[in-house]
Amino acid sequence: MRGVNKVILIGNLGRDPDVQFLEGNIAVAKFSLATTETFKDRAGKLISQTEWHTVVLWRGLAELAQKYLHKGSLVYIEGRLRTRSWEDKEGNKKFATEVVGDNLVMLDKRMDLNSSDHPIPHHSGSGSTSGENFPNNMEIPPSLNEPADDLPF
Repeated sequence: MRGVNKVILIGNLGRDPDVQFLEGNIAVAKFSLATTETFKDRAGKLISQTEWHTVVLWRGLAELAQKYLHKGSLVYIEGRLRTRSWEDKEGNKKFATEVVGDNLVMLDKRMDLNSSDHPIPHHSGSGSTSGENFPNNMEIPPSLNEPADDLPF
């Protein structure tokens, strides 16, 4: 039986993407992403829990992140978990678990010169990153617009 390694996150960037270019001009972007869950406890008090994730994007997605994303941007990321290890200067083994993004949808809206709302483009890992491949309009699925319920799970 095959395994499944799939991550779906919607959250805000904690900092601007750090983009580097590797040998062969391959772009790689890395940034922190905050996801926050809000629920009411038994006393009715609103509780928020924030998790921080490290997201890594490659090639065209990295270039897209460099061009459009900044601290606070709201994004939808699909990808997979990847754990890597290395030894620090003292010889201690270190581990990092990251989300390697395969699909990115920017959920922020931007204003054009005519002051009408036009969404920022979205893109998946395959295909071109040129502007003509982005849709003219992008709707957020209804489930993302619904308020959170009072259940803590």
